[in-house]
Formats: sequence, C-alpha cells, structure tokens
Amino acid sequence: MMNVCNSHSVPENKNSLVEEIKNLRRQKNAIILAHYYQYGEIQDIADFVGDSLALAQWAAKADCDIIVMCGVHFMGETAKILCPDKKVLVPDMNAGCSLADSCKADEFAEFIKANPGHTVISYVNTSAAVKAHTDVVVTSTNARQIVESFPQDEKIIFGPDRNLGNYINSVTGRNMKLWNGACHVHEQFSVEKILELKLKYPEAEVLAHPECKQVVLQLADKVGSTAALLKYAVKSDKKQFIVATESGILHEMQKQCSDKEFIPAPPEDASCACNECNYMRLNTLEKLRDCLRDETPEIIVDKTIAEKAVLPIKRMLDISAKLGL
Repeated sequence: MMNVCNSHSVPENKNSLVEEIKNLRRQKNAIILAHYYQYGEIQDIADFVGDSLALAQWAAKADCDIIVMCGVHFMGETAKILCPDKKVLVPDMNAGCSLADSCKADEFAEFIKANPGHTVISYVNTSAAVKAHTDVVVTSTNARQIVESFPQDEKIIFGPDRNLGNYINSVTGRNMKLWNGACHVHEQFSVEKILELKLKYPEAEVLAHPECKQVVLQLADKVGSTAALLKYAVKSDKKQFIVATESGILHEMQKQCSDKEFIPAPPEDASCACNECNYMRLNTLEKLRDCLRDETPEIIVDKTIAEKAVLPIKRMLDISAKLGL
C-alpha cells in the first residue's frame, strides 16, 4: 500500500494516449527514458526507468534515431552530449532543476579560479557549461566511490550540492571544498513530521536521499540514491518505509514490493503529504505524445561546450564500469 498525493489525476484518455505514443515510438525508431521522479504513467510507458547514472548509461548505448528524455533539462543535455548524432527531445523545455540553477557556469569558473590546484568533481545535476569546467562528473549512486578513487590527500572541489558533499565528506573523511547549492525538494523535508511518522509507524525504516539535510540523514536507516533506496526496499524484510526523496520513486517501489507500505516523508510547509519536484512533474503523457509527433522541443548543446563536457561524463562512466556500478 502506498500513501500518495491526490493532486495529480491520470488523463481520461490515457489508453488512447499510450497507444499513440507506442505507435509514434515505433514509427520514429525512438526510445523513451524516464527518471524515477516522473508520473507513474510515464514510467510505465518508458523503455527504461532509472536514476541519473542509469539514464546516462542507457543513453550512451542507445540504438535508435530519437531519444526522448522524460526528466529535466540537464538529463536531456547529458544524453545529447553522449549521443551527438541522435535527436534528443524533452516533453517540456521548462523542466529545469533548482540544483542546476544554483550553480551558474561563470560563477563556478570563478570559484575554481579562486581555489587553484583542486580536482573538480561536479554532480550530474548541472548544466553542460558547468560540466565543461569539470574533471569528472558523479551521480548520487557513484559519488562516494568516485571520490574514494582519488588519493586521500587529493584537494577536491565538489559542486553544486552542499548536502551531498557534506555527506560524502562525513563518510570518507575528506575535506572537499563545497559549492553552496541545494535541491529545493530535498531541502524541504521536515524533521518534525518524519519523527511524527516514526511514532505513527514504529516499525517503519527511514530511507533518505543524500541530497537531504544532515539532520534528516541522521534519522535514516538507509542513505542512498533513488536506485539504492529501491534496491534496499526490495531486499529488506521490513514491511513499512518512510521515504525521504521525491515521491515519484514510490511508484516503482510499490510495483516491485506490492506487499509493503511506503509512506512519503512530508515537506515542512505544504498541504500535501508528498514532496514533489514541480519541474519533474511538468512532463505529461500529452506532452510526451506531442514531442514525439512534432519532434520538438529538441535539446541543442553548443559544440565547443559539448566537446569539453563529454570528457568528465565519459570518465564517470568508465570509472563506474570499473567499479561495477
């Protein structure tokens, strides 16, 4: 059983939209990639659903003419950088990212310049222009392992998520210099409301994404990426989980664990019990159908930026492959 927000209603013509999308996908030799934070009906029609690392890995090996990225803008950029010969579409070009927006490329370049002699590690939740200033990209799935692949005394700049950076520092004993950015979704979880849920569900375990604030992570039984939290829930003997990440992941958790209950951790100030990313939820079945039909909006990345940005992305994929991630 899953406690969900009632603000979203599935379109009445869902079945006809799904058939249209399937036909267009076949006609145009397209694949649909979707992040775990998308609406359930979009996850269900996607060829592959995953977190940022998995989506990048799938994009890199995609055998198609068109990639439709159902996620946010930086994910579409990453796919285009890895697949410059393919057309990459997103259902809504306004699907941005508060974390990526918190790190402007020119400001990040000045930050790097002010701290010379550092290896620059950037979270995948950044623009292509920021990645172009980066030595290696990471995701929440591989960030710890990639940081640990460098010598203990390596001087590292980590951006833009201060919460993820602080978490990695705490578990690796590093002292990375952090950019002061954050995800608006993961910043909003309420410690008090999580504690209230713990009283209501005393047997429930707390699952938390490392983009959450440290006070939330201290309450967690498991800290990990969306993929790691899903894997943990599937393998766990527990039957109840309080989930502190964007509530879209609960759809896949419930599909794989129909006998378990998933309770979304609430934000500090909201009428709804779910914590949703307003950018992720801009994508709908109607927009997915339209973008496949019209082959727009299309992601375009400046060639010079793309040539620089592809290097740290491929370095991430290479390190992840060697580490078995």
